[in-house]
Amino acid sequence: MGNSLEGTIVLGTGASSGIGAGSARRLAREGASVALIARRADRLADVATAIESEGGTARAIVADITAREAAHDAVEEAVAAFGCLDTVPDAPRPPFERQAT
Repeated sequence: MGNSLEGTIVLGTGASSGIGAGSARRLAREGASVALIARRADRLADVATAIESEGGTARAIVADITAREAAHDAVEEAVAAFGCLDTVPDAPRPPFERQAT
């Protein structure tokens, strides 16, 4: 029986630590290739290395996605690296997209 996410491409934000890093590692263990996005390059590289050392596929993309252009560029880099994105499970809602209630 194969991994349930085999062949999928997942974009994970906040992936350099905490829940974002844990989610990315779990998704990779389930077979997904993971585009990791976060601001801290050193920690992001550590997460990518850990995923790859466990047999997964990861691409570290350093970006501050609270800036619209940086978010766009990060997604473009992920798509360029993997060809597409299938899932964005933990996408934050940056301040520039909030609506007044």
